[in-house]
Amino acid sequence: MSNNKYKRILLKISGEVLMGSQPYGIDLATVGRVADEVAALQKAGAQVALVIGGGNIFRGLAGAAKGIDRVSADHMGIMATVMNALAMEGVLASRGVGARMLSAIAMPTVCETYSAAKGIYHLEQGRVVICAAGTGLPFFTTDTGAALRAAELKCDALFKGTSVDGVYSADPKTDKSAKRYDKVTFGEILTKDLRIMDPAAIALARDNNIPVVVFSIREPGNVAKVFDGTGLYTIVEKE
Repeated sequence: MSNNKYKRILLKISGEVLMGSQPYGIDLATVGRVADEVAALQKAGAQVALVIGGGNIFRGLAGAAKGIDRVSADHMGIMATVMNALAMEGVLASRGVGARMLSAIAMPTVCETYSAAKGIYHLEQGRVVICAAGTGLPFFTTDTGAALRAAELKCDALFKGTSVDGVYSADPKTDKSAKRYDKVTFGEILTKDLRIMDPAAIALARDNNIPVVVFSIREPGNVAKVFDGTGLYTIVEKE
């Protein structure tokens, strides 16, 4: 893989990454490191759209399990993604990187409302596009939102930054015999229940022929390495 293969990237990272070593919340030093990764990816020649989860602040499913109405809980999780997106937009701006936050839920005093046309325009103008508020709807994960935005923004690949360096047959943190894949098909992800993303997100990426590149976001400098083909990653694509 090289930077000639993928020009427009949707980078999806979990909200938990922004916690750093904290038990919850936003660690601005960690946001700064991730912002540097995004800036390096852009400098390497990519147009970058970004989706950040909200699990460092609030998870809708966890809230629903504790008695909050599922729709209300999911909307709380959606608001958590907005907070993370605002933090990232501000830190990118402090580093001189042009960025625009676009929200799936209209909040005109805070940011622009998302549309594919606006997102593509900003990408073509050399700005990082931060897609906030998921799909704007309950019952959908930010992974599904990332796959949807990747399709709408005509991205060449969806980069999934995780805490492990690729796709494994089992959780490598608990199963030392877990096998690591360099390449795997969408069908294998679904039939083997490998759980790198929820099935709806995988189906969206498969149906729109968008490769999913899974790698560790926690290794400094790794995003640009994966982009130019020197990093460690697993690529998920059609057969």
